Amino acid sequence: MPAVSPLVLALGDPAGIGPDVTLAAFLRRRATGDAAGGATGGTAAVPAFIVAGDPAALAARAQLLGLDVPLVETTPEGAVAHFANALPVLPAGPAFTGRPGRPDASSAACVEASLEAALGLVTAGRAAALVTNPLAKSVMYEAGFPFPGHTEWLADRAAAPGRAPPHPVMMIWSEQLAVVPATIHVPYAEVPGLLTVDLLVETGRIVARDMARRFGITRPRLAFCGLNPHAGEEGTLGGEDEAIVRPAVEALKREGILATGPLPADTMFHPEARARYDVAVGMYHDQVLIPAKTLAFHDGVNVTLGLPFIRTSPDHGTAFDIAGTGRADPSSLIAALRLARRLADAERTTSQAPAPALARA
Repeated sequence: MPAVSPLVLALGDPAGIGPDVTLAAFLRRRATGDAAGGATGGTAAVPAFIVAGDPAALAARAQLLGLDVPLVETTPEGAVAHFANALPVLPAGPAFTGRPGRPDASSAACVEASLEAALGLVTAGRAAALVTNPLAKSVMYEAGFPFPGHTEWLADRAAAPGRAPPHPVMMIWSEQLAVVPATIHVPYAEVPGLLTVDLLVETGRIVARDMARRFGITRPRLAFCGLNPHAGEEGTLGGEDEAIVRPAVEALKREGILATGPLPADTMFHPEARARYDVAVGMYHDQVLIPAKTLAFHDGVNVTLGLPFIRTSPDHGTAFDIAGTGRADPSSLIAALRLARRLADAERTTSQAPAPALARA
């Protein structure tokens, strides 16, 4: 096994742009520094990774896109050595029988097999971190997938025998801004009923712990958005901020966590405000993802906190409409790979000494 294990990349829905951005990311591995991209201490644009999935699907997509990408079927132990000259692939699951841009329930078996293989490498310590390409929830649901998405599936698989799954927390991270939505893919009308002091306290604990352990920020600063305009105007514009958000913030403070709020969301995301915190915790999806994607649409990364392993993913979907056209931008996947490597290296260093804080632009 190499001194530092490679990342493992789950292929995602092979009818989407997962294969496109995977191939494009590999071709950028020599942009700067050494070809291993951090696996041997360099600063290459793309760190060494192995893809779990159908090699034939990748080869067919490379041919369709006119890309010269040699593939090599190998194990994680051989991936770093091969990465300079060929894209390492660990064959997993059935052959992909669909077509680019044509979502089909038959792809679901490919997606799940890729995830299973990739997760197995991470939990066995044969890969340093997991990066997941996008899947299409509608396709997975049609095939009987019983989880809302990647994250819940991973949390279920991470549960110890007889124990409840860990509480996963989605963070969208970029050099400009890191945000966490306390509630995610739910209708706005349901948000107030889902918010509780316990939910916000648990979310804050997980964010503070993983920012310290994996991002090297010893005492991360958490800024909580108010749910209502102007953070409720002391109850005159809604009672949730005083009844739920403020007590949660005070509880976190008593535990020694640097938390502030509730703060008016409309004044939290200009440069001077962002300098006062490390993570913004919002009450619902769009409250924090709109500023995050405005600032870093092409290089934002989805990071799952709260899991016993590192998982990142591009901050975009399957984009079936451009799959196989050559128009897919690999920037977000490259950012996800680079951050996964960075977090894995920081966590490895933390086990011996405190890791340095990640620089913020």
